[in-house]
Amino acid sequence: MKPLLLHLVLATFVFFSSIRDGCAGITSSFVRSDWPSVDIPLNHEAFAVPKGYNAPQQVHITQGDYDGKAVIISWVTPEEPGSNHVQFGTSENKFKATAEGTVSNYTFYKYKSGYIHHCLVEGLEYNTKYYYRIGSGESSREFWFETPPKVGPDAPYKFGIIGDLGQTFNSLSTLEHYIESGAQAVLFVGDLSYADRYEYTDVGLRWDTWGRFVEKSTAYQPWMWSAGNHEIEYMPYMGEVVPFKSYLQRYSTPYLASKSSSPLWYAFRRASAHIIVLSSYSPFVKYTPQWQWLREELKNVDREKTPWLIVLMHVPLYNSNDAHYMEGESMRVVFESWFIEYKVDMIFAGHVHAYERSYRFSNVDYNITSGNRYPVADKSAPVYITVGDGGNQEGLASRFMDPQPEYSAFREASYGHSTLEIKNRTHAIYHWNRNDDGKKVPTDSFVLYNQYWKSFLAVDDLLSDL
Repeated sequence: MKPLLLHLVLATFVFFSSIRDGCAGITSSFVRSDWPSVDIPLNHEAFAVPKGYNAPQQVHITQGDYDGKAVIISWVTPEEPGSNHVQFGTSENKFKATAEGTVSNYTFYKYKSGYIHHCLVEGLEYNTKYYYRIGSGESSREFWFETPPKVGPDAPYKFGIIGDLGQTFNSLSTLEHYIESGAQAVLFVGDLSYADRYEYTDVGLRWDTWGRFVEKSTAYQPWMWSAGNHEIEYMPYMGEVVPFKSYLQRYSTPYLASKSSSPLWYAFRRASAHIIVLSSYSPFVKYTPQWQWLREELKNVDREKTPWLIVLMHVPLYNSNDAHYMEGESMRVVFESWFIEYKVDMIFAGHVHAYERSYRFSNVDYNITSGNRYPVADKSAPVYITVGDGGNQEGLASRFMDPQPEYSAFREASYGHSTLEIKNRTHAIYHWNRNDDGKKVPTDSFVLYNQYWKSFLAVDDLLSDL
């Protein structure tokens, strides 16, 4: 047997035997040093304003279509609208094409935003590096990004997964370590700036600082957004009662490409992955728009083309931390049976400021009159991973339930980020990296077997015996 296949067989045996036996997972004994969870001061270089009058700032890109041949490039000009065009091309300093975007601004209490630009750049080639320029004259700025490989079952790709980031020194550590990871795009599971922890005009100000804070990554690779509770910003004492106002103005998503009726839930395909983004804070019960959309989108998943099916949300469906315990139960009741039916590979969530990974468990048999009272091992269920550990000012959620539930494989109250490296249609490698006093420390990892294609592996007989 070839060494790689032998490794996969052994890893599969360990992973599924643990599920079968119901062995307890690991609660890490690591104790995080007490770095202050306070936001970086406004005069810090992490928030530096680019030089030049009305220079574009807060630059960020996201996928702009269903299959990865378009990007949405967004930026803010502080003084006046300025140029609304993006110049782009495949050679540095040679911009052969131009796209025109939209511009808008908004008020929040007495804060007036800068001019927010969103520009859809379409018709790109796969697996190509593009250079782009925004702004005009001496204040223009140049960046680059790379498009993904063509959608296909064996297209390799490396995603980063970040949640609950904020703008503290812990956040900066997470961001810098992520940039070093070599990942190609970020799946962001909600709670961006934590600007809602401020009042009055400082709310808008802290959206601006966060946009400049993350620009070192967001201007060069797509971050795929999902909304958390800190994006709601329901503040009636300030006269602000429209949910997600700042977030929706600043951060675009390709929701129309997947026939969604809201930017808060949508889907896209990238390389060999089909990724579904859900909104924990929008109606999702039967017959609501989100419920109807998800029912149809799951039917559109083609595991022959995109074998990896990944779901993002903010509130975890399984969580053994005292913080936000059981908050995801209502969504679990509504959607868990679909996740199992369609063999979702992984579900990433944030909200809880700690890290936790599950075994493959489900609780679909439970109801209020009969059935199994507790989650049971289920090889068709997703792996649930909570990564609400980006580093925000609220601090860590350090109180885990004791004893550790059988569905919980590994948990630790630390800051960090994750990567998911898809190798081909059958397996991927997952890592969670702890920020240990500023150092990146690989802490939890495993080989993930694709829920659809694993039955075609050479180890199918072994799997059926476990």
